[in-house]
Amino acid sequence: MKRDDLYDLAAFAAVAQHRSFTRAAAELAMSQSALSHAMKALEERLGVRLLSRTTRSVSTTEAGEILLRSLRPALSEISAGVHAVGASRGKLSGTVRITATKHAVSSVILPALPVFLTTHPDIQIELITDDNLVDIVAERLDAGIRFGDIVEKDMIAVRIGPDIRMSVVGAPSYFENHPAPKTPRELAAHRCISYRLVKVRWPLRVGF
Repeated sequence: MKRDDLYDLAAFAAVAQHRSFTRAAAELAMSQSALSHAMKALEERLGVRLLSRTTRSVSTTEAGEILLRSLRPALSEISAGVHAVGASRGKLSGTVRITATKHAVSSVILPALPVFLTTHPDIQIELITDDNLVDIVAERLDAGIRFGDIVEKDMIAVRIGPDIRMSVVGAPSYFENHPAPKTPRELAAHRCISYRLVKVRWPLRVGF
């Protein structure tokens, strides 16, 4: 459907509702001549007559009444959607999906959630706890918490906490044959004892 078709269909519904070009034109903030031209153009495109006009009144034809019955629920739904969008303007709502390690969840996110969810009751938080550091974009996530040296170059990063000092321990015999890692990323090349908690979704709104 072309943009002009949608506009002309809404104008037709206004004329049919008011049974008057004068009142419909006032509602649509357009001239009567422009409205009349739009209705003629719509009838020509559809190949049927939609309105019966006399010097005193306007009424829908049988074809026009059939079209109007189809248009009313659709236009009502569009109007409700536009109203809902306007009402939500400036109001935070929706679901925010965040991925983070278990340590980041327990030390950074959970302590901040009670106040945040109380302040913004229309927001739902979905946490995905994953020590594998999933791809934020590929998994359609909104945000992720990472160590500074693991943030991809094309991502926007904001510091949310102080630097964390980490210690790596191992048997002397192991480090005789393997260079000690200097960054968390280098741990991937070592045989480490680790735990993994993958994609656990917590209904965090419950209880706050």
